[in-house]
Amino acid sequence: MRVALIGFMCSGKTTVGRILARQAEVPFTDLDRCIEERIGPITPYFAAHGEEAFRAVEHAVLGEVLARDGALVLATGGGTPLHADNLERLQGWGEVVLLKPSFEVLLHRIERTGGDRPQLFGLKGKALHERVRDLWNGRERVYDRADRAVDADDAPDRVAERILDELGQLR
Repeated sequence: MRVALIGFMCSGKTTVGRILARQAEVPFTDLDRCIEERIGPITPYFAAHGEEAFRAVEHAVLGEVLARDGALVLATGGGTPLHADNLERLQGWGEVVLLKPSFEVLLHRIERTGGDRPQLFGLKGKALHERVRDLWNGRERVYDRADRAVDADDAPDRVAERILDELGQLR
């Protein structure tokens, strides 16, 4: 099994990915953690070097991860599928699953835990809501090209179970 989880920041990719990997008894990799092993914390790097430099590192690290043999559940960064040919590379490697929470649930999660994200850093209230809406609208058409989409409003273990059920139907 090779599954890449994509979706907006705070959609649950890392949490669901860990659970999914455990349930499927395959390794789990978080692309952002792999990137941090190379460059350190993402937000300061993003601020110092810009998005283009970050995306170049992300693209290279993604290639290294996709070159690994064997089964894997991969949690990508929220912007990973939007840049270069990353989505096509992911689709050529395995099944791409979009975690798709409702906008309201997503916004609540971001307000609670997502303030450290490079593209949201320092934003609060109306400015945060507007930025999230703009990013959401700009990313939706790419995210919708995933092989399948799963409602991610539920508890992470239920979302993982739903993914496993859907992937089981492929066999």
